[in-house]
Amino acid sequence: MELFPELEKKYTKEQLSAREAQRQAEWIAWGPVVFQASRLMVKFGILDLLRDSNDGMTQEEIVKATGLSPYAVKVLMEASLCIGTVLVDKDTDRFSISKTGWFLLTDKLVRVNMEFNHDVNYEGWFKLEESLLEGKPAGLKHFGDWPTVYEGLSQLPEQVQKSWFGFDHFYSDNSFAQALEIVFSSKPKTLLDVGGNTGRWALQCVGHDNDVNVTIMDLPQQLEMMRKFTAGQKGADRINGYGINLLDDNAPFPTDKHYDAIWMSQFLDCFSEKEILSILSRAAKIMDSESRVYIMETFWDRQKYEPAAFCLTMTSLYFTAIANGNSKMYHSEDMARLVREAGMEVEKIHDNLGHGHSIMICKKCK
Repeated sequence: MELFPELEKKYTKEQLSAREAQRQAEWIAWGPVVFQASRLMVKFGILDLLRDSNDGMTQEEIVKATGLSPYAVKVLMEASLCIGTVLVDKDTDRFSISKTGWFLLTDKLVRVNMEFNHDVNYEGWFKLEESLLEGKPAGLKHFGDWPTVYEGLSQLPEQVQKSWFGFDHFYSDNSFAQALEIVFSSKPKTLLDVGGNTGRWALQCVGHDNDVNVTIMDLPQQLEMMRKFTAGQKGADRINGYGINLLDDNAPFPTDKHYDAIWMSQFLDCFSEKEILSILSRAAKIMDSESRVYIMETFWDRQKYEPAAFCLTMTSLYFTAIANGNSKMYHSEDMARLVREAGMEVEKIHDNLGHGHSIMICKKCK
């Protein structure tokens, strides 16, 4: 298994002493309450108070500032002390925020992940065992009776949608500027946005290049959301929709025009390997020697920093229990293999875009 250097260092040799490993095991055993207690330290504003206090705060001062009961403050502060988000001065009993607490409070990615896990995943993950055994997203039943989350996305509760799209867009939006430079270096005039969702990337494209025309290919209900999102925005007249159920192996890619670029951003991770092979094979059928497929994904093995790989492999279990039951955040070697099986070859890979994205550029085999 190929891994980027920091991942190889972390994942191929034992890092912990026996005592540290034991504590890590207990951390796993108490993981659910660690998450909820830490989330409430943020929600109740306690970490904000500690961050803004030069001399720290006593529990009595926190009670007064938050309006929480002395009991609520005591159990949260003692738990947080053991979790590692706060520190205490043993002489004055004044609490301060730790480095971990500071990241929990101020790191945007951590906050997005926390909201996504609480609102979208938390209750559904109780069905992870069933999902793994059956290959279906059993945790999705918490929200509704859909085969995958994508059919029901527009019907999810408002807060759940907000956290879902916040998670999805946070990762992709931070890579758009670099991605535009890569894709438009070849000056495409026609771009097929596969799984284009609400049209955020399409709007970036038509805003970047006044001559490009974009076709978003997605489920019909997603296209309705896209039309509402793009309505009245600059360049929206150069964005069209093509409704398709990509899980239907017989549903062809559009042949109404030649597509210079076929874009797949954070899309193929929504499918199993078998389904990815079908999608890539159908893409290859409408390509010629000048066409290029651009696959932008957060491949977990190509992360510069280990915490990113951790987040991505955990996200795979969202796909298992909530999204569809059979996809994941892929290792780049697996994706390259599927590209080859579909009749294409990897021409180049650009790494370290935004929050850990890579763009795999593929051309049709001769």
